[in-house]
Amino acid sequence: MREKTACFTGHREMPKKDMRKIRRNTLNVIIKAYEKGYRYFGSGGAIGFDLLAADCVLHLKKKYPDIRLILVLPCHGQTKYWSDKEIRKYNKIKKKADEVVFTSEQYFNGCMQKRNRHLADNSSLCICYLTKNAGGTAYTVNYADRHGLKTVNVSSASFIDKTD
Repeated sequence: MREKTACFTGHREMPKKDMRKIRRNTLNVIIKAYEKGYRYFGSGGAIGFDLLAADCVLHLKKKYPDIRLILVLPCHGQTKYWSDKEIRKYNKIKKKADEVVFTSEQYFNGCMQKRNRHLADNSSLCICYLTKNAGGTAYTVNYADRHGLKTVNVSSASFIDKTD
């Protein structure tokens, strides 16, 4: 299943002015991955790119009914400090996901990294939104690279595609 699985990682904050472009690039990359045989798409369910990418997978289910969204969540209660609007969006996506996996029962220092490693360890493609060389997204992309995953960065119109 790993060879048919892609994971998402990206920043929580994205420029509002770029949201349409990021969504369009993400949809295009998911479609390209689907055409190459990917059927399972894992999202960490965090605010920002994770939820945007998960929403893109759900949108594509209309055209590709065998595409699957797997939410890989770090712990129960991850939404504890989120706004009501963010929680509503998260719950809507969680309800429509094909599978929900928790990598830890409760929060601990490092549970987000554990979730990110789980996503990469069970995928052969990493679809990311990466604009900074530090932080959790950079760590996850570097981890994915070190473990042989192909990587596609959707952060610009001429995105980096290391899949060929």
